[in-house]
Amino acid sequence: MTATTIRPRERDAILLALRAGVVPRLGQQHIQVGRASEVKALVDDVDRIADGGSAIRFAIGEYGSGKTFFLHLVRSIAMERKLVTVQADLSPDRRLHATGGQARSLFTELMRNISTRAKPDGGAMGSIVERFVSQAMTAARDSGSSTESVIRSRLSELSEMVGGYDFAEVIAAYWRGHDNGDEQLKSDAVRWLRGEYSTRTDARAALGVRTIIDDANFYDQLKLMSRFVVMAGFSGLLVCLDELVNLYKLANSQARNANYEQILRILNDSLQGSAGHLGFVLGGTPDFLLDTRRGLYSYAALQSRLAENSYATNGLVDYSGPVLRLANLSQEDFYLLLTRLRNVFASGDPSAHLVPDEAITAFMEHCSSRVGDAYFRTPRTTIKEFVNLLAVLEQNPGADWTDLLGAVRLTPETNPDLEPLPTAAQEESPIASPLSAGATSPAEPASVRHGDVPHAPQARDDDELTSFRL
Repeated sequence: MTATTIRPRERDAILLALRAGVVPRLGQQHIQVGRASEVKALVDDVDRIADGGSAIRFAIGEYGSGKTFFLHLVRSIAMERKLVTVQADLSPDRRLHATGGQARSLFTELMRNISTRAKPDGGAMGSIVERFVSQAMTAARDSGSSTESVIRSRLSELSEMVGGYDFAEVIAAYWRGHDNGDEQLKSDAVRWLRGEYSTRTDARAALGVRTIIDDANFYDQLKLMSRFVVMAGFSGLLVCLDELVNLYKLANSQARNANYEQILRILNDSLQGSAGHLGFVLGGTPDFLLDTRRGLYSYAALQSRLAENSYATNGLVDYSGPVLRLANLSQEDFYLLLTRLRNVFASGDPSAHLVPDEAITAFMEHCSSRVGDAYFRTPRTTIKEFVNLLAVLEQNPGADWTDLLGAVRLTPETNPDLEPLPTAAQEESPIASPLSAGATSPAEPASVRHGDVPHAPQARDDDELTSFRL
């Protein structure tokens, strides 16, 4: 292995993240192993987006198998190819489709994490707009026309798209703030682009536009943003969405199907090439994809489009479809990963390695005896314990790794997404459920029914509820 010095900032970012069980935002290249074919397929997608095409991939892998790390790696590759990237995790408060502000919340989170090669940690919206304005000023100076006329001329093609007119007006407002030194106007324009206005009245008062980014135009605004970043000199926009299993966990089938309908719309646009310079990478578990009751396969149109190639069997693979099944790491890949972690701990200096090669082999044998092959197929817990082991050896120079190895405790990863979903009765509020804690029968006194008793209610025999009626 060629010795490569690892900067302290990258070293600390990697180790702190792995010890917490999360994906590091820096230095992924120092610990990337395996999945070369999957990475190449995504690199081809990035190149297609940069050439004006579109792409969509569903990165499907077991819980703890490294989907999030894979998405972060693809994101860093896209930024190296001069793409703008946005990324967010779905949650109960962030969805692709909603009527209560959850889709706008997802858009706001995406724009908060908007990143470029110069600003890889997010917050790049202001610099992207500034770059567009600077290029317009240069073009205006060369042509002898006004900057605002150049801006409006360049943004005229956006006016044909849904929401494009107000989008162009907001960019023009940013230019006026730039020209007049009005920092508040520039800030208001960036806030609108990030979807931070919740009422049309506030947006009209600040910027003179009649619309805002809300649940109804979530996807249309992403298409506008992809066109705009190309005008600003970038190659396209890559949207990385993780934890799509939160859609699978929605108890309301109508809300779940509405989100799947949005995914279908995005999928159709991407496969037909009607969304130029725009790509999506969506991370989820096999159950999110394959479950015919709650997963994507429960939606017939998605099942037909995402069905696997029937010829890709018996060791044959196909990486050209929209579904990318992340292969499990082999034991050889995992051994290489642990050696790279040892190298990160030593800041790239082989002479500073804390444990010899036989320690890595012994650690893997210990893990195999504890949890079986799952230790390298879902490696999050195993990696965390190995980093903890190296941390103890680093801070206690006299400690022997052979004595510490037996103290490593591992348990198999369990997927919380497969736990039983709450029943309808459990999801009801205490007020709506007459049998919830503190509820009483109609025969009880009014003071008890209204919760005025100063003592906690005593437990009653089941026989007292046999004649209970609503």
